[in-house]
Amino acid sequence: MDDSRKFPFRSTFNSWVTIPGIIVILAVVIACAAFPGSSGYYLNEAKQWITKSWGWLFILGVSCFVIFLLLLCVSKLGDIRLGDDDEEPEYPFLSWIAMLFAAGMGIGLMYFGVAEPISHYALPLDPNLSQGARAETAMLNTFFHWGIHAWAIYGVLGLALAYFGFRYHLPLTVRSGFYPLLKNRLDGALGRIIDITALCCTIFGITTTLGFGALQLGAGLKQIGFISHIDMPQLIVIIIVSISFSILSAISGVGKGVRHLSEINLLLALGLLLFVLLAGPSMMIMSDFTQNLGEYIHNIIPLSFRTFAYDPENEGWFTSWTVVYWAWWIAWAPFVGMFIAKISRGRTIREFVLGVLFVPTLFNLLWMTIFGNSAIWVDLQTNGSISAISGETEALLFAFLNHLPLGSVTSFISVVIIALFFVTSADSGIFVINTIASYGKSGFPKWQSIFWGASLALLAIVLLYSGGLGALQAMTMVMALPFLVVMIVLCFCLWDGLLVDNGYFSRGLSVCTSYWTGSLWKERLHSMSKKPDLVNARKFIREVAVPAFEELADEMKKYGVEATVKYDSESLLPKAEFIIKQDSIRNFKYGIDCEIHNVSDFAIKNDSMPQVDSEVVYVPMSYFEDGRTGYPVRYMKKDEIIVDILRQYDRFTKLVSDKKHKLFIFDTED
Repeated sequence: MDDSRKFPFRSTFNSWVTIPGIIVILAVVIACAAFPGSSGYYLNEAKQWITKSWGWLFILGVSCFVIFLLLLCVSKLGDIRLGDDDEEPEYPFLSWIAMLFAAGMGIGLMYFGVAEPISHYALPLDPNLSQGARAETAMLNTFFHWGIHAWAIYGVLGLALAYFGFRYHLPLTVRSGFYPLLKNRLDGALGRIIDITALCCTIFGITTTLGFGALQLGAGLKQIGFISHIDMPQLIVIIIVSISFSILSAISGVGKGVRHLSEINLLLALGLLLFVLLAGPSMMIMSDFTQNLGEYIHNIIPLSFRTFAYDPENEGWFTSWTVVYWAWWIAWAPFVGMFIAKISRGRTIREFVLGVLFVPTLFNLLWMTIFGNSAIWVDLQTNGSISAISGETEALLFAFLNHLPLGSVTSFISVVIIALFFVTSADSGIFVINTIASYGKSGFPKWQSIFWGASLALLAIVLLYSGGLGALQAMTMVMALPFLVVMIVLCFCLWDGLLVDNGYFSRGLSVCTSYWTGSLWKERLHSMSKKPDLVNARKFIREVAVPAFEELADEMKKYGVEATVKYDSESLLPKAEFIIKQDSIRNFKYGIDCEIHNVSDFAIKNDSMPQVDSEVVYVPMSYFEDGRTGYPVRYMKKDEIIVDILRQYDRFTKLVSDKKHKLFIFDTED
């Protein structure tokens, strides 16, 4: 399906996803711009209804995500690779860990690193607690909100995208994760609704984050004397300027420059973290971290299921903090999930879960301890000067830094860090939104990036205008609730797909099915000496594969089995298919096409490999009905291809006869 044809100009948009998403954005923009007071009121009412009525679902659902990923990690399903069985990880282990480490950074840590611990400390759930108990409880609640649960949300979606994208070779979009459920209806109405929900959820999640960033940027610019006060006109200018840089970054094509800029920003953030640690009571802070971590581990189970059902007086705190956080993480799941999916190709599920759940979590907790406990220490030393302004959350970071040495310098550096996080987050967000709206396609026209960047800016402005951060959070909540349901169903689909995968590949092949013997070694050497170019790939499919398919089809007719042979010789890359149509179950298909593989410079320059003389090679590969790529077949002879089809057909008939493998079964009405 190519819905982009419905646009009168070049576009990668899937019209069935993009147009409804645009309608939702326009509706929100028009309503908030025309009726700011009323829209702010109704958004707040919607938020209150969702948090009071469905807060338990957010708590239960996210906790189940943690359990689900840990079960996958310790089970035999953890051995399944995110890609082909023999595929190596795309990135070395340390590089992968470093990228996961970087994924834990962002505007949120800068905004809440001081603000959340101080807020919990200044306004504790139990006002009768001692100072030490208040600090301990404040850090425990902060750890819970920034700990393993957030990364379980990202991990579930990232794992589903990586698994169905790299192992089933489906587009890297949310609907692909529902393949076991939707099957041949993946491009139908339900698939489109899933992507529409993901698109809107991502847009409002990013908008909320940009709103936080704009407010903190304003506070920082005021602190360093760049502006005298913060009001709506100043925020509008900040948003427009920042988004403009993000758009320029998205359309410039200077990927390396953006990457280097991100790396510099990461180094600046780490430098700021180290400075705060060394400028304060370093040993005490690390002691606090150790105890904070212990308290978090000790209390993680009761915290995971805490809904204040028997404590209605503190229900407001619960809905304003925990539920809002879980909704925010859910809204960000397509964004972060797509990033960690892209960098995790070739990893096993066990490696993925351990890396995603624990590496960025530990960094988040360390960041919160260094900034949060240091801020509490400063507050104690200055007779509550930080707690006194706990209501001005966007200004707390700069108020804290002002009490440390080189306060003006670190405040300036913090403004730079926040600004760069703003730009890179919006830039990456534009890319993710484009990907979802284009059903996994790449090569977006520049105007699409400009359009989505402008949409994010406009949406952030009108929501801030109608109700400030409350409106942003409310809109995120409205979109996060249906996407939470999407993610819960996604877990079942992922589990189903993994079970079928495990059943398929755990069924061993007989030793006697191996086609490579010593009887034809001269012929094989001759085949290996041929140049792996398109000409020889075409010749193999035309002169070996197609005759094998036709001979087997003719023989099967004698036994009442109708097989169809399809041969496409007109396309740039030829392919042939052997198909046995089935009733109410997946067709059996054994296909051979050409894959283009890049060749290293070492192979091209190697005199011992004269057949390799170009940067790419064309490899005839088998593939099957479910979209899986099989294995190279270019050295097979005609009889060997026939035998290989038969052994695959034998395994197919055994699997479709087993009720457990319902992935092979289609609905009869389809």
